[in-house]
Amino acid sequence: MKRIVVATKNKGKVREFQDLFQEKGYKVVSLLDLINAPDIEETGTTFKQNAILKAEGISSIINELVIADDSGLSIDYLGGKPGVYSARYAGEEKDDNKNVEKVLHEMVGVPAEERTARFHCALALAIPNQPTVVVEGTCEGRITEEAKGSNGFGYDPIFFVEEQQKTMAQLTKEEKNKISHRANALALLEKEIHSLDIL
Repeated sequence: MKRIVVATKNKGKVREFQDLFQEKGYKVVSLLDLINAPDIEETGTTFKQNAILKAEGISSIINELVIADDSGLSIDYLGGKPGVYSARYAGEEKDDNKNVEKVLHEMVGVPAEERTARFHCALALAIPNQPTVVVEGTCEGRITEEAKGSNGFGYDPIFFVEEQQKTMAQLTKEEKNKISHRANALALLEKEIHSLDIL
């Protein structure tokens, strides 16, 4: 079975990539599976820059096919925050619950029409001895006034998807994988690299 390394230690992201790649015949491993996995510092100012840094940095060390994503939540009322700082919005320890609480606190009293937001995902596929392929996908929604749902991770419980009339955390895994920012980015990635006969 072909192998692809997902450049993350986030178990939620790993599960989503496994769901998306296993049906394509790939064994998905993550940095959690690698001994002495390299730690690439995310110094970029955009999702795209960080995805490229991670994918190329790790691929250059292990000489394998590596996919990296940098994703997060951008809230219009907050000027695009938390943005590239989504995972550490409430502190360096990367606490999903504290991040959600901070956003809800900052959005207290904001009317529904001003609570628009989007999940953004940049995917970079580093291929040894070939150019890196980069795509970006989004999913539009709005911020709820309270957390709802127990599926998903991160900001999913406060991200309401209009066409589903549910938060991302209330969707089934299958429903989320059809509309998520990561699924949209992956669909674009498939089109981009179809000619390379990799996926």
